[in-house]
Amino acid sequence: MTTTMIVAIVLFAVTYVLLFALPKFKPYIALASAVVFSVWLAIDKSVDFSFSTFIGAIDFNVLMMIAGTMGIVSLFIESKMPMRIADVMLSKFKNVRAAVVAMSVFAGVVSAFMDNVATVLIVAPIALAVCKKQNISPIGPIICIAVSSNLQGAATLVGDTTSILLAGQMNMTFADFFWYQGKPGIFWAVELGAALTAVIIFFLFRKEKQTLTLSEKTEVKDYVPSVLLLLVVVFLIAASFIPRPTDPVALGVYDHRNGIICMGLLIVGIVYNLCKTKTFAGTKQVFKEMDYQTLLLLASLFVVIGCIDHVGVIDKLAEGLAKLGGSNVFLMYTLLVFVSVVVSAFVDNIPYVMAMLPVVSGVATSMGVDPTVLYFGLLVGATLGGNITPIGASANITGIGMLRKEGYNVKAKDFMKISVPFTLTAVLSGYAFIWIFYGIL
Repeated sequence: MTTTMIVAIVLFAVTYVLLFALPKFKPYIALASAVVFSVWLAIDKSVDFSFSTFIGAIDFNVLMMIAGTMGIVSLFIESKMPMRIADVMLSKFKNVRAAVVAMSVFAGVVSAFMDNVATVLIVAPIALAVCKKQNISPIGPIICIAVSSNLQGAATLVGDTTSILLAGQMNMTFADFFWYQGKPGIFWAVELGAALTAVIIFFLFRKEKQTLTLSEKTEVKDYVPSVLLLLVVVFLIAASFIPRPTDPVALGVYDHRNGIICMGLLIVGIVYNLCKTKTFAGTKQVFKEMDYQTLLLLASLFVVIGCIDHVGVIDKLAEGLAKLGGSNVFLMYTLLVFVSVVVSAFVDNIPYVMAMLPVVSGVATSMGVDPTVLYFGLLVGATLGGNITPIGASANITGIGMLRKEGYNVKAKDFMKISVPFTLTAVLSGYAFIWIFYGIL
């Protein structure tokens, strides 16, 4: 391991310790770390680092998608539709516990077919409305929605970027996630985890038996924002089925399609609002309601993790993992799953999975085994591991950002009271499922 890698690991560790120790200052800590990383690598002559590398580390597609959806959600909230949906939920469920489980399951189902962050931005306002009407803390429900959204990302080809990467490596189709090589696909491993984690949520909220009460139904002022939000869901799902182009210009648009969709629909919403009100007050409110701290935190973390990846730390981790596994398939599978869980709790799973896919292929070839069980183990560990920490997944960061705007500061220990049992249940069930069907049978 080079001196550059060691320094990068130390800086990375210090950053994450500070993020956990000083949760109120997360965006500024992450920004300071990104600046330090970038300046240091620009000075360090042992690595090739340029301004384009710095910019390339930022996932503008995710940032545009979050910003656009935030704006549309602001119009959605202003229309009173979340309160109306909350009224319906209050009339359908007997107590708080049942409502939290239902919202978490709903978020998971939606997230299997669209981006996790967008799911949180759409479902969380409804949970906030329910909690406001019942005068209860929204912290627990929002955390459950975030981790449930992140869980379902591995369920389908269109659920998460990591699924897309795996499908490209294995030449899998959308149907292969449901049934592969004559066996139940990874979709069912994830759904088993979803069913069991619903039980976990039910248990964690076992004391929340307050009866839900409905006073009077909220009147919706405007249905257009609801239509725009529905179009976000429809267009994001449809865009996920578009084949990847080869033309460089078309590829650039393709890689930013989700962000373009969300920003485009936000512009439609703003223009509609201007025509309706004849003033800029509504537009100013939309931009005022955007959570710039969450956007800053995500952008900065993209740079920090990109720097870690650029100096070769993730590649080195992949090589070390391959050596540890040796020739024992079960040991290699186990290491892949649980090391991926730990790594993804702190590092963006996309560069990690990108680095690990060729490693897994090479390991499987050297061992003379079918790589399917190892590939699926990698996906289970890397996708679900981000749920453990509040900064391990973009969906978690977004959910906590929404709570912060409402005046609730979420401590790491409060988050992990829910996320740790939730994640361990999902990972262990998926781990067992994949090994039984692809390691034994």
